[in-house]
Amino acid sequence: MSQLSTPNFTAADFYLSPQGNDRWSGRLAAPAADQSDGPFATLGRARQALRQQGRPGAVWLRGGDYILDETFTLDAADSGAPEQSIVYCAYPGETPRLLGGRRVSGFHPISDPAVRARLSETAREAALELDLRAAGIGDFGRLRSRGFGRQVATGEFGQDGEQSYKKPAAHLELFFNGAPMTLARWPNDAYTTIAGYAQAQADDHGGSIGALESGFYYEGDRPQRWQQHENIWVHGYWAWDWANSYEQIASIDLERKLITTAPPYGNYGFRPGNRFYFLNVLEELDAPGEYFVDQPAGKLYFWPPADLEGSEVLLSVLETPLVQFNGAAWVTLRGLVFEAGRAEGVVVAGGAEIRIEDCRLRNLGTDAIVIENGLRHCVSGCAISSTGDSGITLGAGDRRSLAGCGHTAENNHIFAIARWVRTYSPAIHASGVGMRIAHNLIHDLPHTAIIYWGNEIVIEFNHIHHVTLETGDAGAIYTGRDYTRCGNLIRYNYIHDTGGYGMGSMGVYLDDCVSGQTVYGNLFVRVQRAVMIGGGCNNLVENNLFIDCTPAIWVDARGMDPSPVWVNMIHETMRERYEAVQPRQSPYRERYPDLLALNLESYFAQRASVPPLNNRIVRNLRCGGVWMESSWHAAAHTYLAWEDNLTEGDLQFVNAGQGNYRLQESSPAWQIGFQPLPLDQIGLQPKTSAG
Repeated sequence: MSQLSTPNFTAADFYLSPQGNDRWSGRLAAPAADQSDGPFATLGRARQALRQQGRPGAVWLRGGDYILDETFTLDAADSGAPEQSIVYCAYPGETPRLLGGRRVSGFHPISDPAVRARLSETAREAALELDLRAAGIGDFGRLRSRGFGRQVATGEFGQDGEQSYKKPAAHLELFFNGAPMTLARWPNDAYTTIAGYAQAQADDHGGSIGALESGFYYEGDRPQRWQQHENIWVHGYWAWDWANSYEQIASIDLERKLITTAPPYGNYGFRPGNRFYFLNVLEELDAPGEYFVDQPAGKLYFWPPADLEGSEVLLSVLETPLVQFNGAAWVTLRGLVFEAGRAEGVVVAGGAEIRIEDCRLRNLGTDAIVIENGLRHCVSGCAISSTGDSGITLGAGDRRSLAGCGHTAENNHIFAIARWVRTYSPAIHASGVGMRIAHNLIHDLPHTAIIYWGNEIVIEFNHIHHVTLETGDAGAIYTGRDYTRCGNLIRYNYIHDTGGYGMGSMGVYLDDCVSGQTVYGNLFVRVQRAVMIGGGCNNLVENNLFIDCTPAIWVDARGMDPSPVWVNMIHETMRERYEAVQPRQSPYRERYPDLLALNLESYFAQRASVPPLNNRIVRNLRCGGVWMESSWHAAAHTYLAWEDNLTEGDLQFVNAGQGNYRLQESSPAWQIGFQPLPLDQIGLQPKTSAG
């Protein structure tokens, strides 16, 4: 994270310090020990002072911890003005932390004989106990069902009478020296498998799967050693390797080895052989770094991975966002650390030109940053890690009118996120119209790096590697299931060394007949199915370089499959989405003539299959690996237009062995009109003196 090197203080500025006082003026940067004036202590007091002075200024936060007992909220009254933003920023050379949790101490050996008896001999000596109430924590949190497709009701209703939903807050979490610890689980570092199911149901693909209400069978006899079965949970990929969820156990039949889960149940059903583990089990507190919260007793049991002396133990507390913008405009957050909340770090709702710059967001229960609606908001230069769910979520713009929002996510380093919701919790999630995702470094994720839904979204100059490490049928960059999400551009990204479980993974995954995408000038190295066209139309794959990919291009014609699951997808889900934006009217008529040329209305009217029409593969290079594969109606490749691709021979790299994939002047690639890739511009870029 970069910070200002020299202060630029003005008379309109205020100062905060953990040693400050809200009765002081807030005008002095560094109070002496004996003076009776100096910085404020809280963000709320600084907000009040800015409102009272009636002109934009900066709030300089001195280093240290600022404990948030409630969300710090900024609304329209807290706005700056064009060219005069209000800035909340770190004092040069110092690191202020906004904490949604508490630092705790006072651990001691476990004294309750009944608790000690439930632990292994080693654990009962190594694990320690903390009285949460004595530590000032009265809300012990709770586990909630969460995961793929899971939300909880807010209790509010919109004008249309529809129930409102939001992501559930996480439970109380423990962080030791900045690292998240593990809720006591079994197996510790792996999964066990579903042995079978009690009652079958159809799986929509011609097979069978276990009915959710009837439960599943487990292997082995591990649960027999647990004295209590209340509030035990399971986490698993119950049916598919792209859909995880956490479910509370309703009952365990130790004789039959049968587990039933509590409503609202999981997703799809239980598939034998799929992965799951148990969590929140006191007896499984058997390794350094594990912890357990005894809710009735208000006790925390923890096996520290290192000596507590000189270490920090931090517990998450706040169940609402650390910072919330409601209709504010021209405000910047810069150089701050957001940490240890059970919900989001920053939420921006409406407004315009909110900037979150050079901040660190880590150890949060759900998403790091959520931007809902508004115009020209920007997340830049941030480091995001160890979130429970996603990194950055952008949602704005109007798909009917194609009015863009101008949001950007640029030059951010996002890694090791999605600790809890392992699937569809990407580093960056964009939904809407007119956004730019650029120059980000994204790595070490269980699932997807970038997911986008909408139109005219530019995804460029990103460096993505070691993603989709725990999931299958997933893409480093992913979209799908809509004929009208046109005008998106994926260019100049470097994607390499991706993972893939079970069904494997893709580099750019154009799933379920999505159409009208352009994939231009990207570098793919050691990627399974580098570009996958999953039955869609009007997609262009041009000027990309594929190295050791298996294959470089994968195509299918799933839109022609007669199975009910695919027929229903096209003629119900995708038809509804098509009709919702009225593509025969402006501005779709003018911007996307290729979409109208498909004449999809005739296919819908006849409930006919839709072939993958008008996909073009142009001027691409391939070195090693496999060039093209097709499946799912293998004739899919016959619908493709292949033009001037170079797939054999020596491409003449400058030094491929050292990872230098620039082409020499004598490369045959130039003869087919291949354009050089701007490799030095990909990934994080150094900040300029102006930025």
